[in-house]
Amino acid sequence: MQKLLIVVPCYNEEEVLPTTFKTMSELVGKMIKEQLITDTSRVHFVDDGSTDKTWELISKAAKENILFEASKLSRNFGHQGAILAGMYDNDADLYCTIDADLQDDPNCIIEMVEKINQGNDIVYGVRKKRNSDTFFKRFTAQGFYKIMSWLGVKIIYNHADFRMMSKRAVEKLKQFPERNLFLRAVVPLVGFKSDMVYYDRTPRTAGQTKYPLKKMLAFAWDGVSSFSIVPLRLVTLVGFLISFLGACFVFKILLNYNAHGAVSGWASTVTLITVFSGVQLISLGIIGEYIAKIFMEVKQRPLYIVEEKVK
Repeated sequence: MQKLLIVVPCYNEEEVLPTTFKTMSELVGKMIKEQLITDTSRVHFVDDGSTDKTWELISKAAKENILFEASKLSRNFGHQGAILAGMYDNDADLYCTIDADLQDDPNCIIEMVEKINQGNDIVYGVRKKRNSDTFFKRFTAQGFYKIMSWLGVKIIYNHADFRMMSKRAVEKLKQFPERNLFLRAVVPLVGFKSDMVYYDRTPRTAGQTKYPLKKMLAFAWDGVSSFSIVPLRLVTLVGFLISFLGACFVFKILLNYNAHGAVSGWASTVTLITVFSGVQLISLGIIGEYIAKIFMEVKQRPLYIVEEKVK
């Protein structure tokens, strides 16, 4: 038996927490009773700078239920920072991360423990299908995984942040010094033997998603820019292509001038200038994003700051 710590990042989740408390308490109690994990195993809720009653609820639950613990971050550090705070700031033999809405099936945690006991260091929770998603979300999510794979990023298809890691794997994860950690792609870089469990994702029982379209797009770009330099190479390729087209256009102008003595086509010239200017600005924007990443990395600011703990 090993000590299990289930890390639950929370951001404005007051509506779903009562159900989450009940489900997680029953699950961990059952696992302890069946001697799958030690009786020191806990569920650790991390409040990621919530503005509702999330901290009030999880701190109260931690005081009343011996199976619960709670941490409050000093501000909103983001989903990835909250996960790392739960894992890095607490000691256990096994670490499992799952979102507070429990759309990922918590019963898979039992199967994850069994696979760890079979010699795996990392077990990924993978969705069987995306039938519960809207067409737009399904299309964009699947497109994201395919693009990441095309860009050379090793990422588990249809896996989010529902996973279990051994203490050894977490200790190696700590050796990655990046400030812009995209865990879905970083964890596979740790290596070690891994396996998967498959589940059907359920709809939210209460509250609203914390990942609207704007945030999803920002998250996706963060993953791309943190793990692939292909966009920069594409900028270079586009630059060479435009230079070649520009040389062809100049050659055409010279031919027209020799044949007719005047250069016509003001509209086409303005169009080309506009298009090329747009490409240049986009290219500068992509380069600027990578420079911004470097800027944030060299500052070495903390990934999270824990303000308060309740055990």
